[in-house]
Amino acid sequence: MLVDRHTRGIGTWVSRRAHRSGDRIALIDGDRRITYAEFDRRTDQLARALRDIGVRQGDRVAALLVNGAAFLETMFASAKLGAVFVPINFRLAPPEVTYLLADSGADVFVWSGELSPLARAAISGEGVRVRTRVVVGGEPADGETDFEEMLAGGEPRAVGISVAGTDLCCLMYTSGTTGRPKGVMLTHDNLLWQVINSLTLGRGLRETDRTVTVAPLFHIGALGVHTLPLLYVGGTNTILPSFDPAKTLATMARERVTVQFLVPAMWAALMAVSDFDSYDLSALELAITGGAPCPLPVLDYFQGKGVPFQEGFGMTETAPGVSVLDADHIKEKQGSIGRALFHVETRIVDQHDHDVPIDEVGELVVRGPNVFAGYWGLPEATAEAFRGGWFHTGDMGRMDAEGFITLVDRKKDMIISGGENVYPIEVEQVLYRHPAVREVAVVGVPHTKWGESPIAVVALKDSAQATADELIGYARERLAHFKCPTRIEFVPELPRTATGKVVKTTLRKQYGGQETTVQR
Repeated sequence: MLVDRHTRGIGTWVSRRAHRSGDRIALIDGDRRITYAEFDRRTDQLARALRDIGVRQGDRVAALLVNGAAFLETMFASAKLGAVFVPINFRLAPPEVTYLLADSGADVFVWSGELSPLARAAISGEGVRVRTRVVVGGEPADGETDFEEMLAGGEPRAVGISVAGTDLCCLMYTSGTTGRPKGVMLTHDNLLWQVINSLTLGRGLRETDRTVTVAPLFHIGALGVHTLPLLYVGGTNTILPSFDPAKTLATMARERVTVQFLVPAMWAALMAVSDFDSYDLSALELAITGGAPCPLPVLDYFQGKGVPFQEGFGMTETAPGVSVLDADHIKEKQGSIGRALFHVETRIVDQHDHDVPIDEVGELVVRGPNVFAGYWGLPEATAEAFRGGWFHTGDMGRMDAEGFITLVDRKKDMIISGGENVYPIEVEQVLYRHPAVREVAVVGVPHTKWGESPIAVVALKDSAQATADELIGYARERLAHFKCPTRIEFVPELPRTATGKVVKTTLRKQYGGQETTVQR
């Protein structure tokens, strides 16, 4: 049965889909194939069960869940109830999870059984006020409730609560690679407008579309690029609990996937599967990468395979879409993050928030209905981020006459060496072209003469060989000398967050204490 027509929240999406096409498959989770009618019923039941234990509009429901149907069921049940869903990165340490639970003021904590040691350690920390503990797929301890038992106890009928589009839907914490993570407040309308932006991209999205959801759902990219939009249009999400390159390829082939989002490190891992060509990806019509800059060799590889590859740029704060480099321009504008999405406005500004000339570097600022409502409990940080009515991304870039944006780096990652600005992304993209380089990160380290100097931390491809002098020379043939790394550090792999971003703070700490002689 349809919910009240005045309800504006995302919880109505599955109810409307159940009414229009209830027998279509919404989710595939292992052996389970969940129709829209079943998804609607189960989320109604869970919403009722949550209300029965005292959860009300605005209360926070925290989730430490591996990818699975329970993640989306908890999210949509919370949305139907008008509660706020708080997804938590399950790769955090117990004190970090404790901080998120305490900062959000979560009333309910739902976790995967396999994560029970982490959840139980975190919940005992200072400041946590959780009243209800729910375990998915594991053995509940005293004081804990089984997810399926709790859901089954709820009445299979819509809760009938009116939810405004401006109401808070999700509280998603930034990765926290510098300082404490901040809670990004995303409204129901923010998520709706992300879907609308998705529908304006190229071929758009259709009811017949299928994807594999394998990037971690606690990340806005995995959630916002295809997972939520497909639930809006009536498509199918096949959910994998973790990323395995060969298994992901096999699932994409078996389920005849038509659209696919992965972070660059995942696309690179697929590229490295030895029998890649044995997997039938002929149904794939749209491949998108995002979450971190995509190395140019990855783009080249998939273009060479005939995969229609696009690169998107976004942030948790923009739910996540800001821009996309579409397949029609990906060769011509290689290295760009494309143009702003249909309902997003972008500018490049100087330190006084004045527009800079075409092709000059400044900070990217964004405005649009998908842009978040502010940082949870941080009014000063919110005011600073939104000064002048535009969200200041902290990304440095330039825009050409056609509106294509090229990022040069994070504002905080820019290196100033001898008075010259060095943008690590530019240096990294050059080094990625060296045939021996698998991955690279460039960071600035202190230097007594130049203030900072750039160094490159490099992981070589299997069986490949290269010397530091060789890589420095390679860069010097292609870049001004002041931009080139003065030192190369070789590592087996780069430290990354769960969403594939290189943790440059770790590299700065590890290598920043070593002095070097800069050669100009």
